[in-house]
Amino acid sequence: MSHATALTPAPPIGTTGQPLRRWLVLAICCLSVGVTGINLSIVNVALPSIGRELHAEVTSLQWVASTYSLVMACLLMLSGSMADRVGRKRIFQTGLVLFAAGSLLCGLAPSVGWLIGFVAIQAVGGSMLNPVAMSIIAGVFTDRAERAKAIGVWGSVIGITIAVGPVLGGLLVDGIGWRSVFWISVPIAALALILTGVFVPESKAARARRFDLPGQVLIVVLFASVIAATIEGPRRGWGDGWIIALVVLTALALAAILLVEPRRREPLIELRFFRSPPFSGANAISLLMTASLAGLLFLSTLYLQDARHFTPMQAGLTIIPLAAAQAIAANVSGRLVATHQDRLALALGGGLITLGSFGLVFLTVDTTIVSVLAAYAAFGFGVGLIGPPVSHTAISGLPADQTGVAGAIAASARQFGSAIGVAVTGSLVATTGAGFIESSHTAWAVLPVAGLAALALALVSTSRWAKNTAARNGEHLAAEHR
Repeated sequence: MSHATALTPAPPIGTTGQPLRRWLVLAICCLSVGVTGINLSIVNVALPSIGRELHAEVTSLQWVASTYSLVMACLLMLSGSMADRVGRKRIFQTGLVLFAAGSLLCGLAPSVGWLIGFVAIQAVGGSMLNPVAMSIIAGVFTDRAERAKAIGVWGSVIGITIAVGPVLGGLLVDGIGWRSVFWISVPIAALALILTGVFVPESKAARARRFDLPGQVLIVVLFASVIAATIEGPRRGWGDGWIIALVVLTALALAAILLVEPRRREPLIELRFFRSPPFSGANAISLLMTASLAGLLFLSTLYLQDARHFTPMQAGLTIIPLAAAQAIAANVSGRLVATHQDRLALALGGGLITLGSFGLVFLTVDTTIVSVLAAYAAFGFGVGLIGPPVSHTAISGLPADQTGVAGAIAASARQFGSAIGVAVTGSLVATTGAGFIESSHTAWAVLPVAGLAALALALVSTSRWAKNTAARNGEHLAAEHR
């Protein structure tokens, strides 16, 4: 069965020709997805203010920070398959509308419970942006080297938006209030919606995958129960009946996925992909990278504003080296991928994440700001290096008509990583304010462990053995789909 993409020709854009059209489409996709990057970092800066005004505890702030990534992780594969069936441009525009509506409602939330619910609406829209934009880019950039450069630009833009987010968030929180950090996304999404309608070509799969209802339900149950147990466990106690029920539900959902999905004709999760070491390794690296990044941003917000009493603006400026380094490294990494140096980029990335995060383990209120900035920069450079090659490694050795499904699984791993990163690090922090420093050392120590694991997986998943195994698995998959 074929899942080849057939692009519907776009109307001519003046006399600029195809090359300019490709880069224009890339710019629009980057703008659309960039709004989600801004949302990630801008909301983190606002968390202490949200906590004070809405009287929210650390657990509630974890849910505010985790809900977006959790819902995204649950729906990414569904959104990708819907885009293949209905049309990528149409789903992309729907995502922009939902994201803008969710952002508007978040700024009107009367309580933290309502805020979490409105963030979920944001996330439903966001799930229709990232994977669909990547599909559009992949369909427009067919040359391997040009596509690698486009992915590098993609990563740089995400890094830049994360860099802009804290500063913009600090300005908005200090000047207007935390609600404005959500409203700022509305005009950006509206502009992206207009440009998409004018310039982005419609495309869909020649044959869309069937909807896998059992697989979708099981993924939601698995991801939600894991996150809920991790966040609520320390507060309720691990012996609490609800927590035990969540742990049991997690085990049952995982077992059901392993039993049900292999029997589906077109499963939501293609478990046979995980026989490929590069695919499994890349997904694990991606999860570790995003978990450590999300955990670092969450802890840094509490450290800078609650423990060191920085203003939101000062906290935003402090995070800039992390995001700027990420943007620079993503561009460098894209060039390494174009010259077949995935292994180097992944290994260096894992090493720098370990180095940077280890420098944060023993933070105190007296730690020099130069040390903090240096640690952020090293960490950000590591994250930026990993981004492009992890996507490329995930699909290496797989049949060409299966790369869209593989990419959706990889994107889900990244989003789940963000949710679990906040859940784990937040659960290890007992309190905010004066007691944060003492209770946070264990949480910070999780990050270099994740970096070391990513480094080890990078070396294994890009080895000759891994590539040979992936090639054999790819041949078997291709034969089964003929």
